[in-house]
Amino acid sequence: MKKNPPLTKEDFEKLKSSTFDLEKEKDEQSKDLKEIYLNLVDILREYIDMKEGDFEFVALWILGTYFHQDFFTYPYLFLNATKGSGKTRLLKIIKFFSKNGEMLNSLTEAVLFRTTGTLCIDEFEGIGRKGGENLRELLNSAYKKGTKVKRMKQQKTSEGVRQVVEEFDVYRPIAIANIWGMENVLSDRCIKIILEKSSNKRITNLIELFEYDFKSLETKKILDKLFTKKKSEKEGKEMSLVSLVSFSWLLGRYQEWNEYVRNSADDNNTNNININNNINNINNICLFESIKNSRISGRNLELCFPLIILSDRIGGKELVETTLKILSEIINEKMEEDCFENIDNTLIEYVSKITQTLSFTTLNSILEGFRKYLGTNEDWVNSKWLGRALIRLNLILQTRRSGRGREVILNIKKAKEKLNIFT
Repeated sequence: MKKNPPLTKEDFEKLKSSTFDLEKEKDEQSKDLKEIYLNLVDILREYIDMKEGDFEFVALWILGTYFHQDFFTYPYLFLNATKGSGKTRLLKIIKFFSKNGEMLNSLTEAVLFRTTGTLCIDEFEGIGRKGGENLRELLNSAYKKGTKVKRMKQQKTSEGVRQVVEEFDVYRPIAIANIWGMENVLSDRCIKIILEKSSNKRITNLIELFEYDFKSLETKKILDKLFTKKKSEKEGKEMSLVSLVSFSWLLGRYQEWNEYVRNSADDNNTNNININNNINNINNICLFESIKNSRISGRNLELCFPLIILSDRIGGKELVETTLKILSEIINEKMEEDCFENIDNTLIEYVSKITQTLSFTTLNSILEGFRKYLGTNEDWVNSKWLGRALIRLNLILQTRRSGRGREVILNIKKAKEKLNIFT
């Protein structure tokens, strides 16, 4: 026999009233959430030039900030963008619509653990540089619920001043934008969106008035209705309308997913019966089958799971499939980029170690040295790839053709600057 979904105390109190229909109210809120989601997609399309799929993902991430404390992890949103690509404009939109959004141009330890709400950080360069170890350590763990920071502070008492421990929660939604990229460990906590400079004048020439647009104002009204805290008449506690209707479904989805994973390793009939008995309804089994078939796993699943179950709550199977497709594409691109980023970083490191010189060197001699440094003879690591990589990484000062082939003067200073970002 299937188990009934858990009810919160607030749900139980409401069900005492014969005039209250819990499921009806939940359905109405799902409609409101879907309207918010679709409005956010439209607003993003109006003001930002991104590729298809990114609008939907960013809209879902923004909406997810309102459920952040009910998730066990939440991915950082990383905007990797060239100059003039609209990253600051996008951060402003995220800040405006996210829960308690705040915009910063830099981040310190104190700001991270002494404030609350969604952080939008622009020009976030050099997090890997020397001196940022403590902040980097906090960020590497603040995507996961339960991360605490303890600091000592002085407290005056009748007996004098004494040192006491003060504890802070650093788990919060964070959107980051920069040009140069992110060091590997922190990058693993992010879902990356790449922004390129737009040639679409209909978008780039718009004045940033999204805060005053009719659709934006209507969206904020719905958000306020759902998430503004109000006093409960019976208990005197402050809680949002969403909390009153109960989002214990989130914990339920986590628990049922784990049950599904434990039992689906063996595909025999007995386990299938166990799964059906221990998961509340067939829709959840379909949801978990879709997640399994997407092949999103490990750390990527840990990051994406909140957004997947939120998409199910908002739009059901159709939005889940759309979300899984978008996330799969983003993750596959990330895996390919990680492969190239690793060899790019090795190339930067190699160039930075070359004795400073302003003389021309043939690409073939650089290639020969780099192959030895890399310890590989892969065919794709050739002079054509090397030339393009050096240009892309801005590691060439001058170039010319001679009887010995293409020659370049390497920008060794730039290589050392790039290397310092991540060391």
